[in-house]
Amino acid sequence: MRTTAVILSGPRKLGLGTVGLQAPAIGDLVVEVSHSGISTGTEKLFWSGTMPPFPGMGYPLVPGYESFGEVVEAAPESGFRVGEYVFVPGANCFAGDVRGLFGGASRLLVTPAARVARMDRSMGAEGALLALAATARHALAGFNTALPELIIGHGTLGRLLARLTIAAGAPAPTVWEVNPARRTGAHGYEVIDPAEDTRRDYKAIYDASGAKGLLDQLVLRLAKGGEVVLAGFYTEPVSFAFPPAFMKEARFRIASEWTADDLTATRVLIESGALSLSGLITHTRKAADATGAYETAFEDADCLKMILDWSGHA
Repeated sequence: MRTTAVILSGPRKLGLGTVGLQAPAIGDLVVEVSHSGISTGTEKLFWSGTMPPFPGMGYPLVPGYESFGEVVEAAPESGFRVGEYVFVPGANCFAGDVRGLFGGASRLLVTPAARVARMDRSMGAEGALLALAATARHALAGFNTALPELIIGHGTLGRLLARLTIAAGAPAPTVWEVNPARRTGAHGYEVIDPAEDTRRDYKAIYDASGAKGLLDQLVLRLAKGGEVVLAGFYTEPVSFAFPPAFMKEARFRIASEWTADDLTATRVLIESGALSLSGLITHTRKAADATGAYETAFEDADCLKMILDWSGHA
């Protein structure tokens, strides 16, 4: 089989191309992607050439790990049927020298059935947001974790963290956002300029911005024994002044990527109506305009989340 996919051949060298697909093995599904998301975190780093050394990285590659589409081939032992809709967290199914890292920005994907999550067809483009929502859930879940009282950044991840906090029944968090255009769209919580915040007793601060040089400022905002959670992705060394952190007996935690359990739990929250994904997608482009779509996603501050529409591609 061959299919159309986004191919990143080097920093800022991106476009559509035709690639071969590995033949499905026992337990695999073939999924026709209807929508895929563009990550402004890891994908932007690959696109800009600033990603630190990472296992399996190299060009050319098919980016993306946020795909939603229809099962078009399914073996009986897979547990899925043709016509069902699923979320696919990327795939490594391409023949030749094209790397599948993360491999989701493609019209067709071959993937083990165990990796996908069954979803309702009506999700449409929002179905591609499951991994991002699961990433937010992963940051909040776990042993002896505190829900955020302060969230840094009102991008897609910051909004999901706030929505999940409220869905958990906790008090509404405060969100810091330096970009005035991104202070809109809050539901049940307040988004403010950091300069307006005088509070210095937050028990849990979640940084969803990935910005450098914030830790010293955040430590000063902690209550004694408080925790700072690094939920973004940081390309430069993370450091902080020890004496203020010592005085606060501060704790630091790094939240990694979602797990299969996070996908399952997040899907239940979405299906029950406890977590809404509405209002997170601000831009949608046809896959034929992938080059422009990636540039907009990474360089336009007004773009919260860009989705590629794959309808009409083989």
